Amino acid sequence: MIPYGKHHIDDDDINAVIAVLKSKFLTQGPMVEEFEKAICNLVGAKYAVAVSSGTAALHLSAVAAGVSPGRSIVTSPITFASTANSAFYCGGDVHFVDIDPLTINISPKAIEYTVKNNKDICAIFPVHFGGLPCDMKAIKNISERYNLFVVEDAAHALGANYSNGKKVGSCCYSDMTIFSFHPVKSIAAGEGGLITTNDENLYRKLIRLRSHGINKLNDPLVNQSESTTDESVNLWYYEMQELGFHYRITDIQCALALSQLKKLDKFIARRLQLVNKYDTYFEGLDFISPAQNISRDLSSHHLYVLRIKFNELNITRNDFMKLLRKKEIMTQVHYIPLPIHPYYKSKGFNIADFPEANSYYEEAISIPLFYDLTDSQQEFVVKTILGILK
Repeated sequence: MIPYGKHHIDDDDINAVIAVLKSKFLTQGPMVEEFEKAICNLVGAKYAVAVSSGTAALHLSAVAAGVSPGRSIVTSPITFASTANSAFYCGGDVHFVDIDPLTINISPKAIEYTVKNNKDICAIFPVHFGGLPCDMKAIKNISERYNLFVVEDAAHALGANYSNGKKVGSCCYSDMTIFSFHPVKSIAAGEGGLITTNDENLYRKLIRLRSHGINKLNDPLVNQSESTTDESVNLWYYEMQELGFHYRITDIQCALALSQLKKLDKFIARRLQLVNKYDTYFEGLDFISPAQNISRDLSSHHLYVLRIKFNELNITRNDFMKLLRKKEIMTQVHYIPLPIHPYYKSKGFNIADFPEANSYYEEAISIPLFYDLTDSQQEFVVKTILGILK
């Protein structure tokens, strides 16, 4: 069976985890800080906060950005549910805006129109779909004009670059950037996420929110009479200064992620090689085309999505996927637009309001792309796809 995506684990990864299992710390130990520093060094950010998942990273970022009852975010309808869900976790709301059909990323023009006409918006959550960075320069300009936070959902984009040469995660265009370390992402930690920022106040807030709202740095203590004895801080003392969450990541996960991080360049180079071959195979066909056939040198290539004119070919996408599965080729659709989901439909969202997102969804299918995909497997995938459609 050829999956659409999978992780790569080698002996170095296994030994890194074993070393932690033999150490004094399984959680809240030195590997967490070491991993955070390694990400900062990679992307060029001042601060990083590792958490239990990409969803946790989005939730904490929304809290830190001030999303709350009566305040909303702007994001893309083509994303996983957690991007928009993060606003509802905070009691806030969401405004979806349409995508650019060439990039499948959120449209800056649509963002500005929506922001201009909705005063409840406090933050923009652009999604770097498939690992291709959004037009962050334009989005930053909008955020500055309207005094909005920007939180980059870079769950797909660890290792990607902006056109200015800086890494996604540097926060050169945003207040915070989140990553995911789910097994099909750029690197795997089993589960895990991380937030980068260059703002010390946001960093301190995120550290508190990650662990129940409890003071973990050298923040000023509130209860002086309870916290000190003879002007010395009591050894047992800690303070919960705000409502936080249990979103800590373990040393086991961070050890695996650190080992994986050493191979990130190799992973992305192989993905790019496979993507370029796919582009060549599908070049010049009327009924099928790559969804993001631009800026290949910038993307981390989390996904390879095809747009297929199923209606014109007189085949349903479901039947097409079933035929591929019979050949042991697994595919997926990224994503069902959020306005289609019953939860979001119940809130009044309608996919008809986002024609580009709907058009993309009707044609989209993700085909196998991962580090261990062999050349012969890739050729088999392509020949099978073209054989079915022709």
